[in-house]
Amino acid sequence: MAVRGRRTKVLPSELNKVCPERGDDPTTHPRKMSDFEVVPNLQQSSSSVSKSRRKAHFPTGSNEKENLISWIPENIRKKECTYFVESSQTSDSGRIVCKCGYLREQHLEDAAKPPIFLGKEWDPSRHIQEMPTDAFGDIHFTGLGQKMGKYVRVSSDTPPRVIYHLMTQHWGLDAPNLLISVTGGAKNFIMKPRLKNIFRQGLVKVAQTTGAWIITGGSHAGVMKQVGEAVRDFILSCSHKDGEIVTIGIATWGTVYNRESLICPMGGFPAEYLLDEENQGSLSCLDSNHSHFILVDDGTHGRYGVEIPLRTRLEKFISEQTKVKGGVAIKIPTVCVVLEGGPGTLDTIYNAITNGTPCVIVEGSGRVADVIAQVASLPVPKITIALIQKKLSMFFHDIYETFTEGKLVEWTKKIQDIVRSRQLLTIFREGKYGQQDVDVAILQALFKASRNQDHFGRENLDHQLKLAVAWNRVDIARSEIFTDDCEWKPTDLHPVMAAALISNKPEFVKLFLEQGVRLKEFVTWDTLVYLYDNMAPSCLFHSKLQKVLLEDREHTAGSKMPRIQLHHVSQVLRELLGCSTQPLYPKPKHTERPRLSIPVPHIKLNVQGSSLRSLYKRSAGRVTFTMDPVRDLLIWAVVQNRKELAEIIWAQSQDCMAAALACSKILKELAKEEEDTDTTDDMLALAEQYEHKAIGVFTDCYRKDEERAQKLLTRVSEAWGKTTCLQLALEAKNMNFVSHGGVQAFLTKVWWGKMCVDNGPWRVIACMLFFPLLYTSLITFREKRLQPVGCLTRLRAFFTAPVVIFHMNILSYFTFLLLFAYVLMVDFQPLPSWREYLIYFWLFSLVCEETRQLLYDPDGFGVVKMASLYFKDFWNKLDICAILVFVTGLTCRLIPSTLYPGRIILSLAFIIFCLRLMHIFTVSKTLGPKIIIVKRMMKDVFFFLFLLAVWVVSFGVAKQAILIHNEERVEWLFRGVVYHSYLTIFGQIPSYIDGVNFNIDQCSPNGTDPYKPKCPETNEDNKKPIFPEWLTVILLCLYLLFTNILLLNLLIAMFNYTFQQVQEHTDQIWKFQRHDLIEEYHGRPPAPPPFILLNHLQILIRRGLLRRPATCHKRLKEKLEKNEEAALLSWEMYLKENYLQHQQCQEKQNTEQKIRDIAQRVDVLAELLDLDRVKRTGLVEKRLVSLEDQVHQSAQALRWIMQALQGNGFGSGEDMPPVGSSKASETKEVDLEGKPEESQPLYHVLARNLLYPGSHTLRFPVPDEKVPWEVDFPLYDPPAYSADHKDMAVQDPFSPSLESLLKINYNTMDGLIDRQSFHGLYAVQDGLPLNPMGRTGLRGRGRLHCFGPNHALHPVVTRWRRNLDGSIIRKSLKKTLEVLVAQYPLSDVWALPGGSLEPGETLPLKLKWILRREFWPQFQNLLKQGTEIHKGYLDDPRNTDNAWVETVAISVHFDNQNDVEMKRLNSFLQGCDPELCIRWQVLDKRIPLHANHKELLHKVSTLLGAYY
Repeated sequence: MAVRGRRTKVLPSELNKVCPERGDDPTTHPRKMSDFEVVPNLQQSSSSVSKSRRKAHFPTGSNEKENLISWIPENIRKKECTYFVESSQTSDSGRIVCKCGYLREQHLEDAAKPPIFLGKEWDPSRHIQEMPTDAFGDIHFTGLGQKMGKYVRVSSDTPPRVIYHLMTQHWGLDAPNLLISVTGGAKNFIMKPRLKNIFRQGLVKVAQTTGAWIITGGSHAGVMKQVGEAVRDFILSCSHKDGEIVTIGIATWGTVYNRESLICPMGGFPAEYLLDEENQGSLSCLDSNHSHFILVDDGTHGRYGVEIPLRTRLEKFISEQTKVKGGVAIKIPTVCVVLEGGPGTLDTIYNAITNGTPCVIVEGSGRVADVIAQVASLPVPKITIALIQKKLSMFFHDIYETFTEGKLVEWTKKIQDIVRSRQLLTIFREGKYGQQDVDVAILQALFKASRNQDHFGRENLDHQLKLAVAWNRVDIARSEIFTDDCEWKPTDLHPVMAAALISNKPEFVKLFLEQGVRLKEFVTWDTLVYLYDNMAPSCLFHSKLQKVLLEDREHTAGSKMPRIQLHHVSQVLRELLGCSTQPLYPKPKHTERPRLSIPVPHIKLNVQGSSLRSLYKRSAGRVTFTMDPVRDLLIWAVVQNRKELAEIIWAQSQDCMAAALACSKILKELAKEEEDTDTTDDMLALAEQYEHKAIGVFTDCYRKDEERAQKLLTRVSEAWGKTTCLQLALEAKNMNFVSHGGVQAFLTKVWWGKMCVDNGPWRVIACMLFFPLLYTSLITFREKRLQPVGCLTRLRAFFTAPVVIFHMNILSYFTFLLLFAYVLMVDFQPLPSWREYLIYFWLFSLVCEETRQLLYDPDGFGVVKMASLYFKDFWNKLDICAILVFVTGLTCRLIPSTLYPGRIILSLAFIIFCLRLMHIFTVSKTLGPKIIIVKRMMKDVFFFLFLLAVWVVSFGVAKQAILIHNEERVEWLFRGVVYHSYLTIFGQIPSYIDGVNFNIDQCSPNGTDPYKPKCPETNEDNKKPIFPEWLTVILLCLYLLFTNILLLNLLIAMFNYTFQQVQEHTDQIWKFQRHDLIEEYHGRPPAPPPFILLNHLQILIRRGLLRRPATCHKRLKEKLEKNEEAALLSWEMYLKENYLQHQQCQEKQNTEQKIRDIAQRVDVLAELLDLDRVKRTGLVEKRLVSLEDQVHQSAQALRWIMQALQGNGFGSGEDMPPVGSSKASETKEVDLEGKPEESQPLYHVLARNLLYPGSHTLRFPVPDEKVPWEVDFPLYDPPAYSADHKDMAVQDPFSPSLESLLKINYNTMDGLIDRQSFHGLYAVQDGLPLNPMGRTGLRGRGRLHCFGPNHALHPVVTRWRRNLDGSIIRKSLKKTLEVLVAQYPLSDVWALPGGSLEPGETLPLKLKWILRREFWPQFQNLLKQGTEIHKGYLDDPRNTDNAWVETVAISVHFDNQNDVEMKRLNSFLQGCDPELCIRWQVLDKRIPLHANHKELLHKVSTLLGAYY
């Protein structure tokens, strides 16, 4: 037998293995759990534990370990037996044990001593005490790989909130979206392989998709083993981590085998646990596939079921918690899944149904599950004791003999109550839901329970939708929520739409858009701020936004972090989109309030708190909608790299091409700063996808209409910062888009100006040199007004074309360079000549043009922004460099003493001016890419020089040190170390390095000759070199090997790679580059330098003196009129829809997609065939059973006939065997699909609930068939219960004796007490009246104050439900009612205003609480005028065999909305007790009232012909 290791003697070496950090002996003074009820460290611990860590299977960190070691012993206890009393039973080894089940040596030292004050009888409440737990930490299952879990030993009296705090704060578990409690057989059982696979896959799927916790018994047997193996199979089948499945095992500590290895007062990190099924005996091993274990200790050993009460309390506590995620606040739902099971499982199911927890019964798993499954479709009256007895004999054949008659009655009653709550019961039948659909059955069970739950208004539908969003099960939402039965307003979906966005659930966003959610109404200023407030902290955009907030706080010198506003978002977006865009959300001025005038509290979707829905129900004047809601949501999704969500939103966009290009730019900029490599790759891939989307839309537009498509390129988009699609593509460096044929055709058109693009370049040059040729047909123009040959505007149109301006500038520049070269080489005099002055004038015109480009700011960016944009261009930097060098040389040239240095500097300036010619070559398709190759190769050379410098300097220094002694001349040191070593690479090897060609005349022995190097070390006698020639030769060979062969070939390889890389994209690079040249000459003044000064003078006069704004016709932007822009965008959106449809068709035509579709269809077909085989097999089996039954009955009939003939007579009718097949009929009833139509129950139901309300008294179980007093029920022995009401002045005796009962006068007026029944005379037995409706399972008067009938009055006050205009609202063609309901203090349910009548009173006390005293007489008059709808017995949970409630229900209906009495009633209701809640509520079958009150409402609606 296993012993508790806490008392086992362990060697020091073993102690270190078991518990390396074991402290002192934990046998401290026993303390009660009440001492720790406050749990002082709950708040402190939450701050110390990292909440970001949410993976339970990671190794415990040092900080968390220290926190657990300090927190758990202070807050979690175990139980110890403190008094040893010998038991009559012995251990498995035959040793004496205590009453608690433990051996003597396993007790505390003081437990075995003679007691002084303890009683002789062993009492668990006295002799088992609590003390700090000594078993917690990480559990490692030895020999099973890396299987790790967490465990803790807790007292059976531990508050559930402490355990929940441990799991969520210290174990790092996220609060669940669903709690799945799996119960059933604790021993191993056999399931059909197909059903086992369906159950395992479905259970894991629902847990994995919804983020659920699975709670089981935790042992390696029975249903717990099935769950563990399901989790194991899921983990093994996953190629990547889809998320951990939290599987919590709650087991009894005293039944765990090998539990001594888990004991460690300082925590086991980890504790090694051996799963040994062979030697476990009557105990159980823990299942290795569970992730967490809660081991419940009550101080006993070997007693199963100890954990059930704590597990029940914990599950109830978790179900009462509210989880807030993504703006959705939901009560954590709970579902019970039943597999097989015995008597204890039936109690679990009954308790779950009683508490309102839905249950899923897996039919075919055996025993209890099959018993309930086979009778679940029968009407409750047909579930008899005989039927249950028959089922038990069928499924419990091994232990059927142990079922007593009383047990059969109890089982029948419980099964009847379970089946009666059909809304909470779901039977999973193989073949009914299909393969792998256990997850659907579980979720449908929750929705069915929620749908049938009583509720006000839309609360139930909202709750179901929030559950579906939290579980991320859009399939369930489509099939169970968005049906034809319920209508959804788009505004009702706004809160869950926000939650779906925050939680990144694109399928739900798509579903809500299909259901009519309009983004223009959904996206308000506050909603957008709320979305940015709830961005993922790990998002790069979030960190950039926090930096902006920090800068804002420093700027305002505030102490608190400012709240996120949209102008903060705009700052980050402008960094990402580029400076060419205007702020998307301008900063509001102090006089402007773009936000709501009412501050919005923290947004939650629970009923009690503020909700997002309130943002949309305010007046339109107080809600600020954004300019482009689709753009705003698209940006919000893209900056978080949410691919699917952004794709859905982009499909809704109107300005889709600009949106796609902007998204590409944003993603590329974010990818530059993202540190995670995988995220960077995802961002770049997504950016490329958006570029392809823009190309696809533009292609369709260009095919339809070239002119309108080109307008889309240059249209100023107000939504995207007053930029254009072309500018966004250039900023994002989208070469594929810019190289598109349509974009290039537009650029070509701009390049040629108003001329036709088919004019050859030689025609243009000829007309430039001899302009009268323009008035011939040599040059053609596009515009008709320029077609006439004699038109004077042809001259202007020709010379303002960018292609002409470009060629004129080339001609001008070549002339400048030729003149500059002539002056430098031929005409450079001490005093400048007229040619040199012309060069200075020419350069001045170039400086003026560069200044114009620098200061030209049509968009109002400012000088700083324009300067930054100007210097980003490489050619502008080269221009500034050339000008500065030229000015420096000119300054030196004008000073006589520095004339020659000035000429040298001017020569260097000439080189730079010549390099500027390369920019002209970018217009060439051949030479343009070559310039890019050269630029990139220069970068390669720059990095190559670092490698080369290492070899050059190392060889040079070594050579210089070996050959020459103490060279002090710096210039010759540089020559010897660097210059000579560099020339050696190209073959100029020094002659003296090997001593063969050494010549003393070529060097200076003492280093005194400034024109000769110092001689190497030589012999003083014969002047021969004495340095080691073999060493220098080896060094030279190695140097040449690595530099000439290795490094130079490496450089060639780098050049080749760069060349190949650029050459592959030559066409794209050239097309992308030519835009800059075209844009430059498109906005350049037409005159070439130096005549361009005339244009500059014109601009100066116009802007400086006349103050005229800059003309915009020279820019590649076009501001359209509103009507024209709206039509253009509508056309673009139409073609975008065509593009998306075309993409979908292409995906369907894709070969891989076809293969997947075919494979899916084959799987479905195979599944249908398999299910058809199962159904046919089942049908054949049922027919065989029916045939066997009929054959058996035929044999009985034949035997009877033979007996009758042998007796020379006929047998009596009583002995004739039945001819019909009862079993066959029963099978038909069981196989009925759907819910049977339950008629009104024949007997009272609420009055037979097993647990009597307000007490711990359990009724005697009374099945339906045993309710009437006329039916014999020998086993009937109900308990007696009568409550003492101290607040009631008149009540029957609390403990009735025969003498006191004889004083009561039944069936008449007994003083003030009316003991007459509306049903006539009732029977009196042994001085107690008998309930006229039959047995209830309880004697006495219960919580009622009188034996016999207790009279009550229930007024049903109704009015018609009306619209604002006064018209009556109808539903299903029937008028709808509103009823007056109340919620009394200390009550969680609503009820009709009425109740029990005090003796001698005409109005109930509860009704008087609602109405003011002065209105009582008038209300009595209303009752007299009302209609009596019910008079008699009321099925009430308080009813007993000897006391019951009888009521009179009167309908008081106000037909007119202007009824004076109704207005007076409302006025008196307003002044009632503030603790009471009173409301007019819509009357329907789902109104949350007592069940007996709802029956009264049904009668009222029937009376008035209203909807119910």
